[in-house]
Amino acid sequence: MVKYMDDVHKKYWQYTLTRESIMTTLRTAIIGCGKVADFHAKAFVNLPDSQFVAVYDRNLQRAQKFAEPYKIHAYDDIRAMISKEHIDVVSICTPHPAHAAPAIEAMKAGAHILVEKPMASSLEDCDSMLAVAEQEHKKVGVISQRRFYRPCMRIKQAIDAGKIGKPVLGAVRMLGWRDKPYYDSDPWRGTWDGEGGGVLVNQAPHQLDLLLWYMGEVDEVYGVWRNFNHPYIEVEDTAVAVIKFKNGALGNVVVSNSQNPALYGKVHVYGDNGAGVGVQTDGGAMFA
Repeated sequence: MVKYMDDVHKKYWQYTLTRESIMTTLRTAIIGCGKVADFHAKAFVNLPDSQFVAVYDRNLQRAQKFAEPYKIHAYDDIRAMISKEHIDVVSICTPHPAHAAPAIEAMKAGAHILVEKPMASSLEDCDSMLAVAEQEHKKVGVISQRRFYRPCMRIKQAIDAGKIGKPVLGAVRMLGWRDKPYYDSDPWRGTWDGEGGGVLVNQAPHQLDLLLWYMGEVDEVYGVWRNFNHPYIEVEDTAVAVIKFKNGALGNVVVSNSQNPALYGKVHVYGDNGAGVGVQTDGGAMFA
């Protein structure tokens, strides 16, 4: 699974960097040395159009430890890193509540950014990031790597080729589990201020992204949420939604972190000719 995730992050970055500059080697860096940072680092190292040169963390010793096996430079100052290393593109791999500030600082210093999901912990932070991107003429992307899973790509190709007719019904089922040690692992987890939400914000965005990719933009949405068996967190562990898409299609979302053991994450799309396509993107205990 780790090898597969490395390949998927590589494909994601390959797509992003190719769009950014054809036949140009871009100088790349990472902000934040958490568990997802290694996926980005390995992708940067293996991409022919990336020169991976630096990493930032507010803890310089942590950055130096991360930098050593990659033989890159470590920093605890974002502007200094981007300026001295002439960085073109930065991955934001910090915890959720710490996405906006370093992303904004990086863009103001001259770099394009790709942010781990979710984009931020609040709509205000998202709006601020987009406003700075427009002001500084920088590109902002959010990691949605399951689009690059081969089965997910085949579904998109089938829909675009008209093999199911017009998509009229989309469904997401994400039935996972998170225990107390998971929520205790970081102080921001399970809080409105820190995480910005629960299963909808942190675990289900990949499936929700696929649904939107397949079905198009949303016109109306109605939903309810509950916390069924995590009394030690503020946010939802279960949510249900009904969606009306702008093209007239309908959608249904059922997501939960309260199914023990964890089961799966699935996305299905059904067309007006009676055919349907679907994919299981995750199974068992899913990544955080």
